[in-house]
Amino acid sequence: MRLAGQDLTGGAEPPLRYILGKVRRHLYWARNEGLRKAVEEEELNPLIEVPDALRKRWWRLRHGVTPGSARPVYVVGLQRSGTNMVVRGLDRAPEFEVHNENDRTVFSRYQLRSTERVAQVVAASRQQFVLFKPLCDSDRVTTLLDDLGTAVPGRAVWIYRAVDGRVRSAVTKFGDHDQQVLATVAAGGGGHLWQARALTARQRELVASLDPAGMTPASGSALLWYLRNELYFELGLDRRDDVALVSYDAFVRDADAAMRALCAFLGARYRPALVAHVDRRSWRPGPQLDIDPRVRRLCDDLTARLDAAATAGVASR
Repeated sequence: MRLAGQDLTGGAEPPLRYILGKVRRHLYWARNEGLRKAVEEEELNPLIEVPDALRKRWWRLRHGVTPGSARPVYVVGLQRSGTNMVVRGLDRAPEFEVHNENDRTVFSRYQLRSTERVAQVVAASRQQFVLFKPLCDSDRVTTLLDDLGTAVPGRAVWIYRAVDGRVRSAVTKFGDHDQQVLATVAAGGGGHLWQARALTARQRELVASLDPAGMTPASGSALLWYLRNELYFELGLDRRDDVALVSYDAFVRDADAAMRALCAFLGARYRPALVAHVDRRSWRPGPQLDIDPRVRRLCDDLTARLDAAATAGVASR
């Protein structure tokens, strides 16, 4: 059944409250991570964005595809897992049209506006690939792959990061937000939250039994890491040949090989410029965090499954 036109945004807070909250969030991020990183993540650097836009325009003039023949690509996973790094690399390729979470033509408050809007953008594009980064809609990736009705089949890339690295980054940027969300879920609420949308009855029972309200922010963030990355298996993505599983940590250790494999999966041309921004020295595993032992066991087991699936996927491509 084709679901084009389905609204994906769900419930939303009042506009003024959302705008004020967004301003506070950006000020908090700039203060904690530095203005340079905040500008980079929000794609506000004209020295990068303007030349990229000109290259894409020139590519369309010389090689543009017929509207309707672009391939949609969905980069999914959990926030603070290295998705920006991969998307930034692919965005350097002029044949890619990229729609990040802050693109209001496709997204509303970091969630896709509708499947119909996604299909319209793909159908109108003259780039070879149209890339979306719908992290909040990662649980709906099968709908995007199967029910969009695009002429060229889509591809999805699920990116995951080692739990300790992701938790450090998430707590630095979001504070105790993950923990508070899961505490709401454990109390029987959160039906309007994207974090809770795909939870099974088993997962809800698990969350309630772990009592996230009494956890540290790090443990709450690790539990969300487990729940969202388990979706890769819950959705059967490990059995699909149109979904690639990518380890952020492995990518940083050997960006050239990882990007070559990713380009081969997408059918794109590799060039060194796609990984010029990746600094292997920036990857430091760091000491293990103090995470609730029950959550740590869940994360360790899932990490082993993800690593095995990612290795098998690379070997098969």
